[in-house]
Amino acid sequence: MTPTPDAMSPVSRTALSVARVRAYESGRPDPLFVDPYAAEFAVAAGMPTEVPENTRLSGLAAGLVLHIRLRTRFYDDRLTAAGAEQVVLLAAGLDTRAYRLDWPAGTRLWELDLPPVLAFKEQVLDSAGAMPRCERDVLAGDLLDPGWPRRLVAAGFDPQRPTVWLAEGLVVYLSAEQAAGLLTAVGSLSAPGSRLLMERGRDVSLTPQDPALAHVIALWQGGLGPDTDKWLDAHGWQTRTTSLAEAADTLGRPLPDGVGRTSGFIEAVRTTAR
Repeated sequence: MTPTPDAMSPVSRTALSVARVRAYESGRPDPLFVDPYAAEFAVAAGMPTEVPENTRLSGLAAGLVLHIRLRTRFYDDRLTAAGAEQVVLLAAGLDTRAYRLDWPAGTRLWELDLPPVLAFKEQVLDSAGAMPRCERDVLAGDLLDPGWPRRLVAAGFDPQRPTVWLAEGLVVYLSAEQAAGLLTAVGSLSAPGSRLLMERGRDVSLTPQDPALAHVIALWQGGLGPDTDKWLDAHGWQTRTTSLAEAADTLGRPLPDGVGRTSGFIEAVRTTAR
């Protein structure tokens, strides 16, 4: 039976909306990035591949669309610049960086996510004839299962070597306890010099109400909230935060007034041994 998005959890299905935004950005005349497979996911899921311009979206929706565009390019740049031979994408969803980025020779990349997500993803990529640009390993499982670090090591991951971890669009869907457990596990696998990329925490109770996005907002638990960077600093990491406005200015896409002013990205470097 051909895998379909119907088997995905509500959180996992948000990856389809993200792919749709990436498809739209890829089709612009001045794209921040080009994801040649994003539209393939949308089509396979029966979704339109166009996203209305921000002026036709509500304030919150416009902010989320712009956030996805900017964070994709921001993480693209940081991942390739890090030069680590090990890369782990946590809750990888429909991420295709293994196929579209120019990785240094010798890079090995692991993608972790739930089985229905990866089954749908593999079917679409295989149909498109996609070929990875690095050594790519797919590990199906639940990041809330405490056994995932052991399974990652069994799959060839070496915790003695520096790693770049990406937790893109993930932690906001976790409770504070779940987020702390996940990040503690990541720390236990991170040699000094490892890097962790993720979004700045937010107080989800302050999220404006938007009926069009109620089904997404209802899934947000907030993770460690606005003190995410402080938590990391206290648990063996040294953090640096880049605001969404700073990233937007650097990439030549200044933010509209009132959009995404509290959003941003954390880059954390592991400073202590496990």
